[in-house]
Amino acid sequence: MKKNINSYLLIYLSSLAFFYIFFLYFKHLTGNDSTVAEYLINYEGGFTKRGIIGQISIIFSRILDLELRFVIYLIQVLFSLLYLFLIYNFFKFYKFNRLTLLALFSPIFILYPVAEIEVLARKEIIVFVLFLIYLFIPQINYVKSISLSIFFVLAILIWEPTIFFIPIILALEIVNNKIKKFDLELVKIVFCLVPGLMIAFYIALNPISNENYMIMKSVLKNEFGEACYGACSILYHTSTISDQFEAQNSRYSIEVVLRYFLIILVGFAPLFILLKNSYTKNKNLFFFKNFNNLLYPTLILLLPAVVLFPMAYDWARWVNISYVYAIIFYFYLSKKNFINTKNSFQKNYLFKLSKKTFIIFFIIFCFSWNPKTVMTDDVGSIPIYRIPYKAIKTFNNNF
Repeated sequence: MKKNINSYLLIYLSSLAFFYIFFLYFKHLTGNDSTVAEYLINYEGGFTKRGIIGQISIIFSRILDLELRFVIYLIQVLFSLLYLFLIYNFFKFYKFNRLTLLALFSPIFILYPVAEIEVLARKEIIVFVLFLIYLFIPQINYVKSISLSIFFVLAILIWEPTIFFIPIILALEIVNNKIKKFDLELVKIVFCLVPGLMIAFYIALNPISNENYMIMKSVLKNEFGEACYGACSILYHTSTISDQFEAQNSRYSIEVVLRYFLIILVGFAPLFILLKNSYTKNKNLFFFKNFNNLLYPTLILLLPAVVLFPMAYDWARWVNISYVYAIIFYFYLSKKNFINTKNSFQKNYLFKLSKKTFIIFFIIFCFSWNPKTVMTDDVGSIPIYRIPYKAIKTFNNNF
C-alpha cells in the first residue's frame, strides 16, 4: 500500500471523476434538479446571496449563445474535476498508515457526493477548490494576506455559510505564522477577513425583496426558459435567518439526532483518533497551548458549524462539509511537519490486524455505507455497488 497508494488514489479519483461527469450530464437535463436550481440564482434583479456563479453562467450563456443549463453543467464539471485534481495533489506522496487511509477514504468525504447525486457539485465544492488553491499559495506575507482576503470574499459570495468555518482558517494561520498570543500579527489576519465578513452580514440583513426576486425570476423565464425553483425559490420564500430555522421545526426527532450522532461518530472516527494522538510541535501557540492533543481544539473550531444543522434539511451535506475542512486541516498540519504523533499511536488495534483482515475492514468501513441526503432518510448501503448500478440504470433509461 505504501508503494502503490498514489496509483490507488489516482484510480479512485479518476473513477469518481468519470461518475461526476456522467451523473452531472444527466442531472443538468432534469427540469427539477436541485443542484441546477442553486446555480440559477443571479444578480439580474440586484445583489443577493449566492448569485455570483449564476450571474457568470448567464454572462457566458449570452456571449457564447449556449443554453444556460449547459453552461451550468460545464461550470459544475470544471470545478468538480478541479476539486478531485487538487485533492490528489494535496494527498499524493503522503506517508499513509492504516488510520490515515481510513480517514482519506471515509464515506463522508470524497465518496459522499457521488453516492448521493442530489448534492453532486453543490456550490460548496467551488469553495473547497478555492480553499485548496489558497493553501497551495506560498507563505509570502503580502501575497498570503491578499489571497486570504480574495479567497474569503469569493467564498462568501458563492456560499455564505463559509463564515461558520472561519475558526479553521484562523487556526491554520496561527500555526503557519507561529502566533503565540493575540498580537498585531493575528489582528492583521483577522483584518484580511473583514471584507468578506461585511458582505456576509449585509447578505444576512438584506434578503432579496419581492420586486427584485420577480425581476430575477422573469429574466430566467423569459430569456432562458427556466423556472425559479428549489434553492432559487427558497431564496425568497425562506429569505430570513428565522425563516430557515422555522422551516425545519417539524422534522426533528430523537431518531434523527441519534442517527446523525452515530454517522458523525463512525465517519469521523479515524480522523478523531489521529487528532487525539497528535499535538502541535510548538506548544506555545495561541489557542493550542491549552490542549495536549488536537482533538479538542478541532472540535471547538468546528463548533460554529453546528448552527447549520437546524437551518436546513440536508444534514449529510453539513457532515460532509465539516469533514472536508477537518481532514484538510489535519493533513495540512501533518504535511507541513507542524505536528507530532504520540508514541502510543502504533498501539491502536487496527495496526495489530492481519493484512487480509484489515482489507476486509477497510472495504466494509469505506464502501458499505453512506449518509443519505436529508436528515429524515436512513443510512444508504453499499455505495461501491449502487454507484455503478445507478449509472448503468441511468444510461439504459436515456438510451
